[in-house]
Amino acid sequence: MKIVFMGSPEFAIPSLEKLHSSSHTISAVVSNVDKRRGRGKSLSPTPVKARAIELGLPVIEVEDLKSEEFANQLKALEPDLLVVVAFRVLPKSVLEIPKIGSVNLHASLLPKYRGAAPIHWAIMNGEEKTGCTIFFLDELVDTGNIILQKETDIGWEETTGDLYERLRMMGSDALLDAVNLIETGDYTLLSQNDAEASPAPKLFKEHCHTNFARSVDEVHNHIRGLCPFPTAFGMLEGERVNFYQAKPGPDANIDAGEILIKDDKMLVGCSNGTIEILELQFPGKRRMNTAQFLAGNYPTGRFN
Repeated sequence: MKIVFMGSPEFAIPSLEKLHSSSHTISAVVSNVDKRRGRGKSLSPTPVKARAIELGLPVIEVEDLKSEEFANQLKALEPDLLVVVAFRVLPKSVLEIPKIGSVNLHASLLPKYRGAAPIHWAIMNGEEKTGCTIFFLDELVDTGNIILQKETDIGWEETTGDLYERLRMMGSDALLDAVNLIETGDYTLLSQNDAEASPAPKLFKEHCHTNFARSVDEVHNHIRGLCPFPTAFGMLEGERVNFYQAKPGPDANIDAGEILIKDDKMLVGCSNGTIEILELQFPGKRRMNTAQFLAGNYPTGRFN
């Protein structure tokens, strides 16, 4: 089949590579426009655009998905299928272009965790299982008919960064399987039950502030669910302290948010026990494990 691939971040690269190595033809890769990234002022491409160029694939940069120029570029390619991985919501004018339809790889077991941050929210909510879903796109977000799903366990200590790496590889295999099924026509679509849907909205600063008045498990899930980005944090004497790794700590008679340094460990009180902070970052400091930090510091007080 003739495919137009759409994606921008690192998550989409294994899927692009798998399709490129398959029997299908990638007619073009669509990605976001170059942006100024990091501290430098020079423009840099999205990870998907950079990899597409390395693979010798033609690239279409797009800012306005509803523009007539973009629609005409796609129509000229006469694609059988649009394949979308970690991109943007496509308008109806684009969805109508491919002969067969548009498919998407989503990093959850839909209809659970519809939205921009499914991996983060699954871990933050303490889920024990997740997976990948390949489905046909419609005009609403993550609501289309499902072609196939693959399930995986979430480790008790697994972070979003860990799960991200696993799901982008697992998802690329599932995506190629689904595209091959579409080519043969040998598949059965499953409609989503909206009553079972749950949201996974984009994360903002207010989602990242750790509330130590919650249970130990909830705080543990919050910290690992936001690691390595956008990062859980607490405020200590007006300064932001980032948390990257933690685990349930021993019993101690301290209030929620209160810091206790004991046996070279940093314990913080929760509603039903303590959490041991294993890796953190104070303002102006590098990210470090707690033993490294405590070698030259002795924080006191309470996180709020």
